[in-house]
Amino acid sequence: MLYCNKCITTDSIPGRKFNSDGICKSCSYNEEVNSEINWDKRLQKLHELAQWARQTSNDTWDCAIGVSGGKDSTFQAIYAKEVLNLNCLLVNCAPDKITDAGQKNLENLVTKGFDMVSWRNNPEIMQELTKRSFYKHGNPVKPSEYPLFAVTYQTALAYNIPLIIQGENPGLILGNTTNGTGGDDDAYDIVMGNTLQGGNAADWVGDGITEKDLYLYQFPDKKAMLSKGIRAIYLQYYLKEWSSEHNIEFSRKRGLTGREEIPGRLSRFGSVDSDMQIINPMIKYYKFGTSNYSDGLSKLIRMGKMTREEAIVLATQWDGHCPEKYIDIFCEYIGITKNEFWSVMEEKWINKELFRKNKEDVWEAKFQVGENYNVH
Repeated sequence: MLYCNKCITTDSIPGRKFNSDGICKSCSYNEEVNSEINWDKRLQKLHELAQWARQTSNDTWDCAIGVSGGKDSTFQAIYAKEVLNLNCLLVNCAPDKITDAGQKNLENLVTKGFDMVSWRNNPEIMQELTKRSFYKHGNPVKPSEYPLFAVTYQTALAYNIPLIIQGENPGLILGNTTNGTGGDDDAYDIVMGNTLQGGNAADWVGDGITEKDLYLYQFPDKKAMLSKGIRAIYLQYYLKEWSSEHNIEFSRKRGLTGREEIPGRLSRFGSVDSDMQIINPMIKYYKFGTSNYSDGLSKLIRMGKMTREEAIVLATQWDGHCPEKYIDIFCEYIGITKNEFWSVMEEKWINKELFRKNKEDVWEAKFQVGENYNVH
């Protein structure tokens, strides 16, 4: 397991690559952001795209934006409306058991002057898929990602909306570039990422669940969308100011509500709409030795708001931490006991090359954060 020489990103996550200097893709991109990219030229192109969308939309909306009501989608929607002068249709696919804060944020965003269409998955199907995904993939939020993104593309196709605006490109921000995800503005490649892996509803067929039950999980055919001239872009690609911190500050001024403080979470403004997401970074940590927490620290390093040494201290203490409350919530949701949860974790998802049990029978890391570790 190798660490980036500039941040604390590791190469243990599938698809992450380092250059010959031991620098991760995200740090390399950060250097481009600050020195090589012509942002004026990109912004001009963005305004040209907006003008094209207005001229193309005819009697429908100019763009479709998938929203959760969180920091990024709030910024996307308001920027598209107020700066790009687009008539936006917001598309929401609410998670099962949406939090009060999540519901409040959606309502807050709509009241800024938007039309919104909301979809809701069959909760029985989602509960079953969440359980299945934990056992099979060690990623309980994986099935919820399919409709979260797919419904925006489905809606744009159904209403002939010419432009889809998504937020950040994970290939640039997180350095995950497997299976065809790239480093440009083409948001169609979101479907090729580690989690969606093609976005085919058929991935979840079985055990009494048919494709007919999974319509909201299916991404439309890209060729069909392109034949209708529908573009899909990452807004982050065009805006130098894009960052989690910028989007939080922007959205807070416009009414964004955070969730309660959670030990081991960098911000109150991430994963606001669902408690199911809180456990996933812990599972990810035991699989790969790193998780979203360290990703967030690495972003702060790149912004110059934290040193690598400071990040190492925090990651050592908090990466992979999940309060018992959220493990209980997850176990109750998928209908298993906590003992069964940890039995599955130990059997399938705790990476024994990276972790060992100590004298107190607690799993601990063999590695030191920030120091390259030979798993063999």
